[in-house]
Amino acid sequence: MTREEIRKDLKNLLSEKRFEHTLGVEYTSACLAMRYGADMEKARMAGLLHDCAKYLSAEDKIAYSKRYGMPISKYEKKNPELLHAKLGACFANVKYGIADPEILSAITWHTTGKPDMSLLDKIVYVADYLEPNRNQAPNLAEVRELAFKDLDECLCQILEDSIKYLSNKKSTTDPMTRRTWEYYRIYRMRNQEV
Repeated sequence: MTREEIRKDLKNLLSEKRFEHTLGVEYTSACLAMRYGADMEKARMAGLLHDCAKYLSAEDKIAYSKRYGMPISKYEKKNPELLHAKLGACFANVKYGIADPEILSAITWHTTGKPDMSLLDKIVYVADYLEPNRNQAPNLAEVRELAFKDLDECLCQILEDSIKYLSNKKSTTDPMTRRTWEYYRIYRMRNQEV
């Protein structure tokens, strides 16, 4: 499918607000790709498809995950909303014909992150957090500015802010998000020592 055909399909599947967010992530991913020398077309496609499974109910997310043989962690069983990222990569491949492993990885990890993310992984993760339609994240103005100065530092700040936010809400943080934060916290400390 072409990007235009995918966009039309997503417009029919997603709520208006989610579709606007999707276009914002596509746009922001392209901007960050230009800034950091990543493949802009891959960034646009990953940004466009990052939430392509978001419209499914919790029950459907679990059912599709089982159908495609995807492992479901204990945390994901309790919070099936998180499955939209892995399912999104699966749908991008099966439904939309995307075979590029970099794009599929960026879709898979856009919610929790993972240690040692690729440049495209980081771009879509950051774009999802700060695209123009977002307005409630902590330190948003500073994070947006930082995104175009130092992507790794921005990633660290987003992870830190996300963990603080979940902690203040008395919510449990996904173990992968915590591992990602710990990895980049150590990365940040090493870079500050240099």
